[in-house]
Amino acid sequence: MNSLIKLEITRALRNKKFLFFSVVYPSVLFLLIAGSSDSSTMVDGTGLNLAAFMMVSMASFGALTAVLMGNSERIAKERESGWVRQLRLTTLPGRGYVLAKTASAAVVSLPSIVVVFVVAAVTKGVRLDAWQWFALVVAIWAGSLCFAALGVAIGYLATGDAVRPITMIVYFGLSILGGLWFPSTGFPRWLSDIASWLPTHAYAALGQAIELGNAPHGKDVTLIVAYFLVFAGGAAWLYRKDTLKA
Repeated sequence: MNSLIKLEITRALRNKKFLFFSVVYPSVLFLLIAGSSDSSTMVDGTGLNLAAFMMVSMASFGALTAVLMGNSERIAKERESGWVRQLRLTTLPGRGYVLAKTASAAVVSLPSIVVVFVVAAVTKGVRLDAWQWFALVVAIWAGSLCFAALGVAIGYLATGDAVRPITMIVYFGLSILGGLWFPSTGFPRWLSDIASWLPTHAYAALGQAIELGNAPHGKDVTLIVAYFLVFAGGAAWLYRKDTLKA
């Protein structure tokens, strides 16, 4: 399995288009949204200025891109090409393939997080204590595993032709409605209530609590864990279904 993880990481790092959208694109969006703001530009209802708020949002968005977009499309195409069927003929256990995909995506998501943090610190002067930087990296990285599981589930649910539109709908829907691109505090009340129950909203809220020097809220942690269990359970069921069909 270690060899497969190394192969997956190497393939991801060689994909320039993937690296652009997961590493560079979130930093560009951060600069476009927060670039003209100053430390007095506050986001209503959060206690954070715009730069600090969007730093966590865009780091979360970058990690989401790395684990969701990368997993779903590659798995669907590998199923269609027969690569997954070939792996089943080796000694690699079935769960090893899923774990390798999840682990490699999680590794590649780290640059997405770190680059946004560096850009925010250098260009907008975002300053936090050392423990907060460390806790932010850990929280955002660990939370991304929820969406890595979702990516695996979509990869086993969709065909090679359908996987991209399905992934894009889920990807942009969760990003926008979850408040990663725009603060959900500016949404209409009914939409804000819906957003508060989405995994992306809870995901960004983990980092925002840490920025304020607080522990993540229990509701947000519970939502992330619950969604992870649902997505991982769905991925496992779809994997077994695909195995039986093969």
